[in-house]
Formats: sequence, structure tokens, C-alpha cells
Amino acid sequence: MSDALADPRQPVLVGIGTCMQREDDFAQALEPMDLMLEAVRRAGHDAGGAQVLQGVQHIAVPKGRWRYRNPAGEIARAVAADAATTVLANLGVLQQTLIGEACQRIAKGEIDSALVAGADAGFRILRARQAGQRASERQQEDLPDVTLDAEEDLLHPAELRAGIKMPVALYAILESAWRAKKGLSMAEHQRQLNHMAQAFSSVAAANPHAWRRKQLGLDDLQVSTERNPMQAFPYTRLHCTSWNVDQAGALLLCSASKARALGIAHSQWVYALASTESNHMVPVSARDDLTRCVGAQLAGQSALAAGGLDASALDLVELYSCFPIAVESFAEELGLSTARDLTVTGGMPMAGGPFNNYVLQATCRMAELIRSGSGRNGIVSSVSGVLTKQGFGLWAKQPGSRPFALDDVTAQTASQTQTRQVADAFDGNARVAGYTVLHDKGQAPRVLVLADTDTGCRALASSDDPDLTAQVQIAEFCGSKIRISGGLFSPA
Repeated sequence: MSDALADPRQPVLVGIGTCMQREDDFAQALEPMDLMLEAVRRAGHDAGGAQVLQGVQHIAVPKGRWRYRNPAGEIARAVAADAATTVLANLGVLQQTLIGEACQRIAKGEIDSALVAGADAGFRILRARQAGQRASERQQEDLPDVTLDAEEDLLHPAELRAGIKMPVALYAILESAWRAKKGLSMAEHQRQLNHMAQAFSSVAAANPHAWRRKQLGLDDLQVSTERNPMQAFPYTRLHCTSWNVDQAGALLLCSASKARALGIAHSQWVYALASTESNHMVPVSARDDLTRCVGAQLAGQSALAAGGLDASALDLVELYSCFPIAVESFAEELGLSTARDLTVTGGMPMAGGPFNNYVLQATCRMAELIRSGSGRNGIVSSVSGVLTKQGFGLWAKQPGSRPFALDDVTAQTASQTQTRQVADAFDGNARVAGYTVLHDKGQAPRVLVLADTDTGCRALASSDDPDLTAQVQIAEFCGSKIRISGGLFSPA
């Protein structure tokens, strides 16, 4: 279909920009704001030049590990877009929400252009910490026009009391429940995890924007105390997202009519067909079925329906890959085989998982591949929290037969999701619903269980018994009967 036939208000992605640095001297490294500005500059260059950024009407940024108060405002000043609405989305807001909102405002005729940009400099932070110093950042005194906040906390108070500090523990608990439901042996499950990581590394090796461009062999993925230590059983370092990266991404979106007015070649256009999301937040401990992700199913189905597609018609797929269970569960909810390619970047452990910016990186790569003819369409998934919120962006080389769709399926997800009460404290008999073994640096491994109690609620408990810790990493512990007392447990 010619661009002349596209709806004038059809949102199109016309400029993509990514930026990455690997500077060992943190004092010489660019700070996150400068990485973000460079990604924006590249997005403008990609669309035809700096002039296409002038007068952009909407600029949104997801919060990273930085202290800037209004990064969107600094971008606006840098690109001569002083009248732009500036947005900062705090943690817990889906990155896809920012993309979808920008596209919807374009589709409704409220604006004709928008930028979504983000950056993180975790490698710079790491290098400064290793030097016993703190990476500096410039100060900003102004505030954004709009600040988006998550409505609820991402973790349950009982999870915090159990000493859960990092998401990997809860993701690993979900992974164990998944393994048990599938009836996989420990060895079979470990092989599946490693084959997925190996396949993702192959994609990363071919991605010029990936942080780690190395094709891994199965030997590389074996547990090692040095190169690939266990993090939270069954996840090793190479199964987990890489936060310590310096990466930025920027998306320039505009209406079809604006793209024509700017003289942006049609070969640059990637059509936004749909943005869907679920924001129904249920902490892991309160989920009745640890193996389901209802929001992913409903939001995924909505995105596909908006594009007039089914899962088998998807050419390119990018499933959020902070940990393997995110890929496995989203693939199942969408009806995708795990035997096909489920990433275009190489995934967050390999391509890099900047703290709250990865979806922008993935969307840039998706657009790059669609433009090159590697696929006619592609879907990018988004996650916030511990599979707490779910989102999808559907993109295509040609406009769809329907207008751009923005769909929030939160209410439907809530109506189809069953929850359980989580006990503040519990003493009594229970059965293990999911578990992990935490391998925190400098501490003895400990087993953490999420259990279904005899009273029908959920409870978290732990044990540092070395014999039990070793046993549950070689034999399935889900379904086992235990006795909980004072936050500790023992086999019943």
C-alpha cells in the first residue's frame, strides 16, 4: 500500500536511534542524559535530519537509575521543541504505555509528532562503585508537565519481610512452578533453559546493537562459581537480565500526514497497528495460579485482533526476556512455539537490559528489521514488576485495514484473575507451590518457599539447612509437604 493511501492520522515510526558505550573509566563516560540526547539526535538523523525534531509536541521518558527531574524537558530544549508536553514515567509504568499514549494522541489528532526516549548507564555506575566513588550527574531544577506513577506497590509486604531484595527470587519461584506443571525433570528443565539462552545468544551475535555479541555454547552455560554463578536456582547469571549496561534508545513518531510534510521517505515508515496493556497488579505471592499470566493472554489477543492476525502470522517476535519464565509464559499465552525465534535483539541477558529502557531498544531493532524486509510485521512485549503488568506493541511495514488501536484490558484481566490471601505470619502445615535457592554473594545459600497452607492462604518461609538446600536443587520440591513456624520451614 502506498503511503498516499494511509490515513492522515495513522501513527508511524519514522526515526530510531540507539546509543551504547563501554567506557572503563567512569569519569570519561557519558552520563545517562547525554546518552539519551545522542539517541534522540540519531533518531532525527535516521528520519532525515535534525530539522525533523524541531517542534515535536510530546516527549516522554521512562525513569532510569538517575536523579534527573525532567529529562524530557532537556530533550525539548535540545531539539527546539519548547512547547512540547513533557512526561516522566516512574518505575512500575509499562514502557509500552508511553509508546501507546504517544501513538493514541497522534491518532486522535491531538498532536502530530512525539518522541519517546530513555537511557541507563549501569556500567558507568558499576565502574564508579568499583573505584569507591559515585558517578556524578548534572542537576535539573524544572519539573515535567506530566508525571506517571504506578498505582500500587510491585511487591507484597510479606515478600519484603521475607528478605526478597531482587526480582530474580520471585521469577525463580514462578519458574519452579512452571517446571512442575510441565512435569519436567530437573535435567530436562535445565537443558531447556540453556538451549533458550544459547539460541538468544545467536541472535545477539548478529545484532550490532547488542552488549554481548558472543555465540554461546552449552559448555558456557554450565554453572560456574566464577563465570556463570548461580543467582537464584535454577537461574545462573547468563539466564538473568544484564542491568550493568550503558544504553539509550529513542523513537520518533508522527502522523502519516506529518511524515509526508517533512518529506520522510516511505521506506523509513513503520506503522503502529496496536498498543495493548494490562495494569492489573497482583504480587507473585497472591497469585492463585503461579503458571498463568492472564494479562499477557488478553493483551496479546487484543493486539493480534487489532492487526487482523493470529500468532502464526507473526514474522518477528520480541518477548521481554528479563528471566526465562517471562519468555516461556508469554509465548504460551500468545500461542507461540518456543522452538521459533522469540527475540530480535538477543534478549536482555545478551543484548543488554538497561534498567527501564529495554522496550525502546527492542522496538528500535524491530523497526530496523521490518524496514530491511526481514519481516512484514512484528510484536514487542513489555513487562513491569514481576510479570505484574503486561503490554504489547504491534508494528508492520504496511498500514493495517483498521485504525490504530489502543486497548487497556485491565478490567478484563482483573475479572479473570483469582488471588489468594497472603499470611502476615503463619505457623502450621503447608505444601510447596514454588521455591528457589538464593545464592546471595557472601552468604550461605538458603531455600525460599511460597507455600499453600492448610488454611487456604499463602505463606513465605525459608531454610538454610545445607542438606535441604543441596537436595532441592537436584530433586523437585514443588508439591512437598512442609511445616512452617516463625518464618522458617522444615520438611513435614
